[in-house]
Amino acid sequence: MWGLYLVALVIIFLTFLAYRWRNPTCNGRLPPGSMGLPLLGETLQFFSPNTSDDISPFIKKRMKRYGEIFKTHLVGKPLVVSTDPDLNYLIFQQEGQLFQSWYPETFTEIFGRQSIGSLHGFIYKYLKNMVLSLFGPESLKNMLSEVEHAACTCLQQWSCQDTVELKEATATMIFDLTAKKLISYDSKNSSENLMENFVAFMKGLISFPLDLPGTAYHKCLQGRKRAMEMLKKMLEERRANPRKEQSDFFDYVLEELKKEGTILTEAIALDLMFVLLFASFETTSLAITYAIKVLSHNPLVLKKLQEEHEAILKRREDPNSGITWKEYKSMTYTFQFMNETVRLANIVPGIFRKSLSEVNFKGYTIPAGWAVMVCPPAVHLNPAKYQDPLSFNPSRWEGIEMNGSTKEFMAFGGGMRFCVGADFTKVQMAVFIHSLVTKYRWNTIKGGNTIRTPGLQFPDGFHVQMIRRDQSNQESECSITN
Repeated sequence: MWGLYLVALVIIFLTFLAYRWRNPTCNGRLPPGSMGLPLLGETLQFFSPNTSDDISPFIKKRMKRYGEIFKTHLVGKPLVVSTDPDLNYLIFQQEGQLFQSWYPETFTEIFGRQSIGSLHGFIYKYLKNMVLSLFGPESLKNMLSEVEHAACTCLQQWSCQDTVELKEATATMIFDLTAKKLISYDSKNSSENLMENFVAFMKGLISFPLDLPGTAYHKCLQGRKRAMEMLKKMLEERRANPRKEQSDFFDYVLEELKKEGTILTEAIALDLMFVLLFASFETTSLAITYAIKVLSHNPLVLKKLQEEHEAILKRREDPNSGITWKEYKSMTYTFQFMNETVRLANIVPGIFRKSLSEVNFKGYTIPAGWAVMVCPPAVHLNPAKYQDPLSFNPSRWEGIEMNGSTKEFMAFGGGMRFCVGADFTKVQMAVFIHSLVTKYRWNTIKGGNTIRTPGLQFPDGFHVQMIRRDQSNQESECSITN
């Protein structure tokens, strides 16, 4: 008899827990949605791979059922998903007031608890200004020649190979350039391969957070650990052998660490360095690879790009001189092309925040402490804003000046956390495109298929044969290289 009572009590208790899970407490009216399975929530569905360039099936299905704002439960946190442009704008503009930057515990573990994405207020602004000192517009004017040299050198080397995998090759190009500016790292003269650790890190970044040997997530954490050990070793070596003049970001960091009363710590500096190296090469290389993929299927777009960049060459007094800042700013169609590329690529599938207090919006209540995910793809692929949103049409940006984010375009985030590396990314893409379309053509060999998990990936790579338009020049340069 007592056994039956005990079983009944357990059933009642589990039923109560299941009810509380599916119906979280709220002072007002929560957005509609499902909290999924106890503990797991809807995490498995969220990470489920898909091959569409459209809004992910996870988001699209729930938008259709619940509307532009809905609740769910992901990676251990109750969460409100926003595909509403007005709520997105409110979230970005109320940074530090109603909302603050937040990422799931797994992301915090990966990027570091002292990373720029996890810090707020004065310390965040301080770090942002540090980064802008290196990657802001004024500094980029002086970097144009280095970016162009890197692009020209790599393209020439690739043209001497039978095939090149673009995602990996562009990532290496950008990583080498960024690592040189940040920490004077030269892969050719280093006994340790720093980038290998970032590759291992990236493979498990957007994966199910199961930290067991053999899993992608475990390999990701190990990649971060090794990369951080290398960065710490480099910092210690630089501290022991300081340079007479400041030449890279490490020197800048060391000077800041010496200042009396500084708020910068070594842990914050190393996490910042890690995030900058990751963000610079991974997202930009994806954007460039995606750009070349769409150019392969859009000959008219390629023709217009070639016309714009060949016109730049014709206007030069010295045809062998490098790109100037004035020429870069004149690349009108190229900027339209880049806007369309990042709109469709949707490299960042979600931007996370946390509510600092109870927020009421359009009749719904977001409880204090809940996570919020802004969903850029749902905005970028909205047919009410973009006619035929899945078609690649750079001319849709004609006459539109884009100097930041808007309610309908947030490829680089928004508000005070608008990506500090956005200008650096645009410079690298534009200069690479200039070098590519004026001197080379290419044939697709294999790959180019994309998958989203939910981040953009090229599972089979994108292999191309790069061919110099001046064949005789290519043959002479390759013979010298070989």
